[in-house]
Amino acid sequence: MKQEMLINVRQPEECRIAIVEDGVLEELYVERTAHDNYVGNIYKGVVVNLEPSIQAAFVDFGVGRNGFLHISDIEPQYFRQGGYDPAKPIEQPGARRGNGGRNRQRAGSRPRVKPPIQDILRRGDEVLVQVIKEGIGTKGPTLSTYISIPGRYLVLMPALGRVGVSRKIEDEDDRRRLRDIMLELNPPRGLGFIVRTAGSDRQKKELSRDLAYLLRLWKVIVRRIKKSAGPVDIYEESDMLIRTIRDIFTTEVDTILIDEPAAYERAREFLQLVMPRYVSRLKLYEGREPLFHKYHLDEEIASIHRRKVPLKDGGSIVIDQTEALVAIDVNSGNFRADDSAEETAYQLNIRAAKEIARQIRLRDLGGVLVNDFIDMRKERHRRGVERALRDAVKRDRARTKILRTSPFGLIEMTRQRVRPSLKRSAYADCPHCGGSGVVKSCESMAIEVVRQLTVASQRPDIAKISIRVAADVAEYLSNKKRRQLIELEDEGKLKVDIVGLPNVSAEHLLIDCRDAADREVRLEA
Repeated sequence: MKQEMLINVRQPEECRIAIVEDGVLEELYVERTAHDNYVGNIYKGVVVNLEPSIQAAFVDFGVGRNGFLHISDIEPQYFRQGGYDPAKPIEQPGARRGNGGRNRQRAGSRPRVKPPIQDILRRGDEVLVQVIKEGIGTKGPTLSTYISIPGRYLVLMPALGRVGVSRKIEDEDDRRRLRDIMLELNPPRGLGFIVRTAGSDRQKKELSRDLAYLLRLWKVIVRRIKKSAGPVDIYEESDMLIRTIRDIFTTEVDTILIDEPAAYERAREFLQLVMPRYVSRLKLYEGREPLFHKYHLDEEIASIHRRKVPLKDGGSIVIDQTEALVAIDVNSGNFRADDSAEETAYQLNIRAAKEIARQIRLRDLGGVLVNDFIDMRKERHRRGVERALRDAVKRDRARTKILRTSPFGLIEMTRQRVRPSLKRSAYADCPHCGGSGVVKSCESMAIEVVRQLTVASQRPDIAKISIRVAADVAEYLSNKKRRQLIELEDEGKLKVDIVGLPNVSAEHLLIDCRDAADREVRLEA
């Protein structure tokens, strides 16, 4: 299997990174330079408000929007009397032992009962926070005091106070070897380190280099924490180019192609620093044809935003994204496996499960997802589809959880939401339909206009009414509602003018009422 990483940064406004396997787009990352990306950044913030009812604090961290800090994201060392100095991580019990592979940020020892947030923080308190989720819509960014700083093979977690190994490294011998190496490297007491999945086959020299880099970085961060008053920026995550190579590149990637010389040089410097043996895999693309166009990715990226996704052998999936959840429906179409309806449903669902996992990864869909597969009677077929979906999401770097098939044949799942989906980042709501995808018909608008005129005709002080609507609505009123308009004019002893406006929303409606002296008369809402 040939795997390539294609990096398109020729347009300064946007960086696009694609992972292509045997010509098939498997992963896509897009970042606009005009959009501020705060995820991973560390700030010294100031508590500006406490909400005991939801056990949360709002923190000013210096970017113009307050962040949301829930009590579940406050590490236990803040609970102790006198507060917590994040620049002086505290040795925790068992800090020199491995943690059995627990790699969650909250893996440190913690009190069984947390005090209420109003007993932990006060307005004006300074807290060291990291952005863990971008603000979506009107919601501000989500913050955490569980700091984690990723390297290539390790993650520095000051609050952890011990060494551990990623749960995704399942081989027990490898886990034991990595834990022993970390103990031999003797990291400073009070700091925690987790071996990332990318470090599973690394040797002591490579892990030592990454450890030294993270320790140098942490010293710089500690100095900034001590000398700066909040709100202030303490540490900024690398740009997407370096971040993606650091987090996504594996030994399975045969080639990294970059289409811009300056970006190529930056990537080359980074690889020489952290992965010198793989520098030869980095190539500068110098072709005249745009990189993504050459690999036929532009067309596929455009299809990512479509509602309906055809499956290779027939059938399709339909993806509807709402504010709270994503609904995915599997349609059989003309797909037929054999003469058995059960086998046809099973084979189609297996294909759909793989494509669903790929689509949610490419579109970066998050939150609750409900998958409506074709109904199957046999229990073994239901379990088979569940396994296929679980296997397909294993390569997803976002955390996912998949439930068993419900009595209604639905498979519910959740996927970590870090930033708005690709669709919400690339598109704005239609100013005409407000994002609903539908507008009122000419007939509906005409009926509404007549209702408004009926109300106005009862007012003795109104002598003239001007109606401004879309051109096709005006045509409908002038033709099919002419008789009703004349009756309303006679009944109310007033004059009605219908004005059709081009290039306005189908639901545009402006009613201007005047008395005999041409003074404006307002209709009651």
